[in-house]
Amino acid sequence: MDLTPHLPALQVIVPMLFSPLVLLLKPRGLAWAGATAVALLSFAIALNMAIAVADGAHFKYDMGGWEAPYGIELSVGAFSALLLLIVTGAAAAALLASRPSVDRQIELERQPLFYSAWLLALAGLVGIVVSADAFNIFVFMEISSLASYVLIAGGPDRRALPAVFKYLIMGTIGATFYLIGVGLVYMMTGTLNLADMAARIGGVTDINPLLVAAGFITIGLALKAAVFPLHVWVPNAYAHAPHMVTVFLAACATKVAIYVLIRFDFWVFQANLEQHALQFSLFLMPLALLGILVASAVAVFEGHIKRLLAMSSVAQIGYIVLGASFVTESGLTAASSHMFNHALAKGGLFLAIAGLGYHYRDLSLAQLAGAARNMPWTAAAMVICGFSLIGIPGTAGFISKWLLINAALDEGRLAWVLVAIILVSSLMALAYVWRIIETLYFKTPVDEEAVHGEAPLQLLLVTWLVAIANIFFGLFPQFPLALSSAAAQLLLRQTL
Repeated sequence: MDLTPHLPALQVIVPMLFSPLVLLLKPRGLAWAGATAVALLSFAIALNMAIAVADGAHFKYDMGGWEAPYGIELSVGAFSALLLLIVTGAAAAALLASRPSVDRQIELERQPLFYSAWLLALAGLVGIVVSADAFNIFVFMEISSLASYVLIAGGPDRRALPAVFKYLIMGTIGATFYLIGVGLVYMMTGTLNLADMAARIGGVTDINPLLVAAGFITIGLALKAAVFPLHVWVPNAYAHAPHMVTVFLAACATKVAIYVLIRFDFWVFQANLEQHALQFSLFLMPLALLGILVASAVAVFEGHIKRLLAMSSVAQIGYIVLGASFVTESGLTAASSHMFNHALAKGGLFLAIAGLGYHYRDLSLAQLAGAARNMPWTAAAMVICGFSLIGIPGTAGFISKWLLINAALDEGRLAWVLVAIILVSSLMALAYVWRIIETLYFKTPVDEEAVHGEAPLQLLLVTWLVAIANIFFGLFPQFPLALSSAAAQLLLRQTL
């Protein structure tokens, strides 16, 4: 039986079906093994579709045999294939490495619930990516959000509770804004299918409700994506979540919201609202530039390593939004490529932090002084991923920053201002990554008597696998670049 046509549905069904089953795996380690196997299977499905899409395929699937626009349609093109690789890859890597860290942070009896919520978050995120229907995107958004709240609050740090409450409030406001926008578009077009919506908007005579809807949807998704200045929930959520949850969410959660923002806007609004491309740029480009500069500056002076990298993520989200705001093929290619490369760099950095967190209860830079003496392999992997975050040549991060600079050079009179901001922010990234390196390698340990070992082998091996991936995709970027370029072309043709 050929399952290839059913892969878009299996991508969602597999983690969603196994989420409640993992709850029943009570013996020690079985819940982890079950969840990891499901995440690896999800990654294999995503990789299978990505390879087919790179060869020119486009997956469309009508759930239950009901054709769109009346039935629920799933769609996987180049852009969604790239995001599926990011989401399932982050989940598989984090779960594969997670057992030692989770055993330290989550009580044994609560672990089946924890891994069940993880699979539910995974199902929600991949559901958002494959759905071609505005309301089902909202449904999957809520599934992933509710599961994420459970995951963040599931660790031993009680400060996670107010962080989750803030995340819940901000996330609910974002989802409500999105739903109001979708409701307004539905009132004007009578459909929730994105392709049908785009086709019917051309026949709407009073466009004012559509302009309002575009505003609601953009702000709601920008809040979910932590676009500056709507990022206030990010630092505490990342800092106080269990370490492996931070690995998973930092690598992919906000990128899925940006994906929906770009996909919805380019597919539904760009071709149907006069001067919408200009309005899109005028709204998002200043926020992206401010986010890049302000968040990078805050990261330079931050003293807690997880909060530092959380603020760095806000700046990196600025790069992605900046590329999209150019509304050009080169800009969208750079934005898509940076989603992939930043997931590699930030996922690797937070995996290394999980290794540090195995021995260091306090992850402030002051307490991590001299950690490289006892954890040389963990520190070295962190240096490689830090170089990728800065954009050092030979790493994945360099490729997308180079593409972004090239896209900025096409922006006429603004070109050199944009390039200067990208270069200045890269120097700031060098400054805060150097603070980490200086702390780990050149500072005297606070407690000379304390002897720590390396990170657990299972965690260390996955961390190095991701670190090597940062170098591999820096030297051989053809596959993610091909998907990014194809995604940009489809977005501009509104045929995604």
